[in-house]
Amino acid sequence: MKIHLFTLNASHSHTALAIRCLRDALEATQYTVSIREATLKDRTHRVLAALYREQADLYGFSCYIWNIDQMLGLAQDLKALCPSCRIVLGGPEVSYAPERFTALPFVDSVLTGEGEAAIQKAAALTAAGQPLPCVIVGEPYAGFGAPGIHYRPEEHVGSLVYYESSRGCPFSCAFCLSSAETGVRAKSVADTLSDLLAFEAFEKSLTVKLVDRTFNFDRERAKAIWRGLLDKSYTKCYHFEVAAHLLDEESFAILAKFPKGKIRLEIGLQSTNEMTLAAIARHTDAAQVLNAARRLTESGNCHVHLDLIAGLPHEDLTSFARSFDRAYACCDVLQLGFLKLLHGTALRREAKQFGMIAEAKAPYTVLKTDSLSFEEIEELHAVSDLMERLRDSGRFDRTLKLLLPEIFTPFSFFQAFATYLKQETGLELQKISQRDLYRHLSHFAKAHAPEQCHFAIGEMLRADFAAAEVRRPPIDL
Repeated sequence: MKIHLFTLNASHSHTALAIRCLRDALEATQYTVSIREATLKDRTHRVLAALYREQADLYGFSCYIWNIDQMLGLAQDLKALCPSCRIVLGGPEVSYAPERFTALPFVDSVLTGEGEAAIQKAAALTAAGQPLPCVIVGEPYAGFGAPGIHYRPEEHVGSLVYYESSRGCPFSCAFCLSSAETGVRAKSVADTLSDLLAFEAFEKSLTVKLVDRTFNFDRERAKAIWRGLLDKSYTKCYHFEVAAHLLDEESFAILAKFPKGKIRLEIGLQSTNEMTLAAIARHTDAAQVLNAARRLTESGNCHVHLDLIAGLPHEDLTSFARSFDRAYACCDVLQLGFLKLLHGTALRREAKQFGMIAEAKAPYTVLKTDSLSFEEIEELHAVSDLMERLRDSGRFDRTLKLLLPEIFTPFSFFQAFATYLKQETGLELQKISQRDLYRHLSHFAKAHAPEQCHFAIGEMLRADFAAAEVRRPPIDL
């Protein structure tokens, strides 16, 4: 019997972990397995042709909110071409409210729970010629704690690979799928360090992103792993999602020892509004989170990514602006995300209580709430897009340091400049060239800043342009 596992990644820099975990679980029970990953940008007919050539008995599709529509289209076409094959869907997007997919005629079964156990059940039934139930529930996988990274040196991988040292989360945030689970299981310190060392077999530069929902849920375990990674034999970049309020003085001291560029930390702030944090069951002190993020950022060696979510309960535009302004200087990257009402989360069940309307199809992004109008959420999307072009790109660092917060507050600047660009050009931001963006920023900043600042604004814009571009700067900077 032949089994083929497949997923679509967001881009070529990503490399899927899930299908590799399933492959290794199936091979441990002596099945013949192949895997394939493509991207959302790959031509559909070429991806379909590659799946068809496998002529597998069982196909497993790993589904997420960003790829579900394309995955369903491929599954439907593959079933039409290979009616005798069995197609099973797994992954976060199909694990909750699976009845959305079990009724589809081209889907033989939906796998929920932990994928390794579920795919083993599907394989055993297929090998025995028995029908598959509409839903197969995977129990906690006993083999999770075994050493292994699931990536193989002979495989082509992107610049970003994933590693899982723990499953589950100690917190129950109402917007997160982890709230639907209880308990945390983790690999030992020794096995985790051994696994992370295995990535050294890959000669290329890699970022190893740990997908643990809260890496430092066990403070002592986290510190022990960080101490181990200080060894020079670990040469990759390591990305951790951490709870800032669980960082103690020893944690800060250890993290301060890493060379610049080796550690990336992602911290979920989400909001500084106390009513909002209470409504989403996030029992953290926003001031403590911000102080920790600022301290890590100012150390200069850890790259700090701070998350805000727009569309949460009780957060209107004024409240969100306060959260934005407080967070802006506390991190290297301020990620402005938008609430998604995921199936299986408490906020999806409570959406009417907060006047929430979300997209009917994945990724279920909130369109309005009783605190934010649709127009205001559109404003925030424009702010998010502009943040990527100006701050996250690093192409305007000198100019932004001059303008913020001395001349503008951070949120007022991005909000007003986004409005200016729309009115002045009539174009979407992605259609404005980088060169023209420097020009527009010069005109906007000088129109709003005191005249004595105009020369400095021009100097900083020219310096930023020279650092980022090979062409001559516009004459009107």
